Amino acid sequence: MKVEIISVGTELLLGNIVNTNGAYLADKCALLGFTNYYQTVVGDNFERLLKTLEIASERSDILLLTGGLGPTQDDLTKEVVAAFLRKELVLHEESKNQIIQIFQRRNREITDNNWKQAMMIKDSIVVDNPNGTAPGLICKKENIHIILMPGPPSEMIPMFEERIIPYLKQLTDGIIYSKTIKLCGIGESQAEIMILDLLEKQSNPTIAPYAKTSEVHFRLTAKAKNEEEAELLLKPFVKEFQKRFHSFIYTIEESVTLEEEVLRLLRSKNKRLLAVESCTGGMLSAKLVGVEGASDVFYGSMVTYANQAKEQFLMIDSDLLKEKGAVSKEVAYALAENACKISGCEVSISITGIAGPTGGTKEKPVGLVYMACCIDHKVEVVTFQFTGNRNRIRENAVANALIFLRTCLLKSELKS
Repeated sequence: MKVEIISVGTELLLGNIVNTNGAYLADKCALLGFTNYYQTVVGDNFERLLKTLEIASERSDILLLTGGLGPTQDDLTKEVVAAFLRKELVLHEESKNQIIQIFQRRNREITDNNWKQAMMIKDSIVVDNPNGTAPGLICKKENIHIILMPGPPSEMIPMFEERIIPYLKQLTDGIIYSKTIKLCGIGESQAEIMILDLLEKQSNPTIAPYAKTSEVHFRLTAKAKNEEEAELLLKPFVKEFQKRFHSFIYTIEESVTLEEEVLRLLRSKNKRLLAVESCTGGMLSAKLVGVEGASDVFYGSMVTYANQAKEQFLMIDSDLLKEKGAVSKEVAYALAENACKISGCEVSISITGIAGPTGGTKEKPVGLVYMACCIDHKVEVVTFQFTGNRNRIRENAVANALIFLRTCLLKSELKS
């Protein structure tokens, strides 16, 4: 079945709000096995939204609308859909009572325009919204399913996952089952070439590549009668990917991140990590501590941004800094080596570079980053030349630091 996503709100057109709902729904619909050819962003305008619905209903089976369910005059989604369906709006007593309870809990007075959110399209299914005052709606016009959801992601996402997904699953034959194979240390174009024959012959399962920051993900999706049958369809494909990509694959679990995998490797080796960051300013550490339970192997971090901090906290020789510069292989090496010596940790990683936009030279351009990893007193240094703005360079540095850490940990595993 074909699904179309319609995001309603003038603030989206003006760029005041980033349309994260569209990306979220597209991803979830792909997992459910629906085809998504079109996404539309339309402002809070009756005629334009009505025209959008007319066009979308001619080419898609399921219309997912977000936004425009609020209490103000420019919230028109319900009214437009009602006009499109030629249905009247009627008071929904349960929604009215819920609005009363919400305002009582918040100790706020209910204004007359709030009752607008208790008006529902006749014969529609009302979808409860425990996170806000705007209920969702499920409507039908012949074979077209029209689903209305609130705009705020904090309301839309739980509603979609708890109520809308079960409804959508009823519209599919059998089940859709996916596995995500996550790779790092390899570029998207190279990874695609390595499975070009599989991509050209795909039918069921299907293979969809996704490029992330310094990662490549492949989502394998099978349509089957049940999960057991889907697993059987996916199994030979997963084996083939493992055969072709070997250690480039860091997980085949959708929920596992690269930072989680790095921490898992540290645990498996019973080693503690200290991070030393300069140009990334703590971004790597933030990634690691974002994982629950990281403290058992992540000892801590030092953000030694100034040269004086490198000298004071990590005993880097001032002559070395003057001769080679803070952004150098030699300083990266010394930072990682001294971090282990001073902290007693078995593993350390150091990052030093020029994030820009200023500070670069012909010899050391903006985007130059050195990293060093020390494991059991053995140090390895790598060099990167990133492009983009300051934020992009720092993000790439963090992503590649995780990949570098993983590579070094795997190497030490082979040696031990």
